[in-house]
Amino acid sequence: MKDEQDNQIRQPVSKDWYSREEPTVQERHLTANPGDRIADEPQSIEEKAKQVAVDVPDITGDQITVPTYFIVEYPNGEKKALHHIKDAEEISDVIRQARMDENGNRIWW
Repeated sequence: MKDEQDNQIRQPVSKDWYSREEPTVQERHLTANPGDRIADEPQSIEEKAKQVAVDVPDITGDQITVPTYFIVEYPNGEKKALHHIKDAEEISDVIRQARMDENGNRIWW
């Protein structure tokens, strides 16, 4: 019997995250994708424009790149960095408002 127990495969047991009362700060800010995180310290639009949320090949082998922030320039000249998750609704609104004519010029509705 003892020999049989010694030959058993022993796998590591995962931590029980649900029995704890409060997750740590680090655990609260985890996302499925590190590029989805929003920085705690303020960043310039230029810094935000360089961040990439996803840069991986898809099933066909094409490289998929998604920026963390979409930089939008409104007709009044205002520039805004919209986070691809947090500001998704506003990004959709901007896309619906901005159209391109046959010359590639942006037309705002």
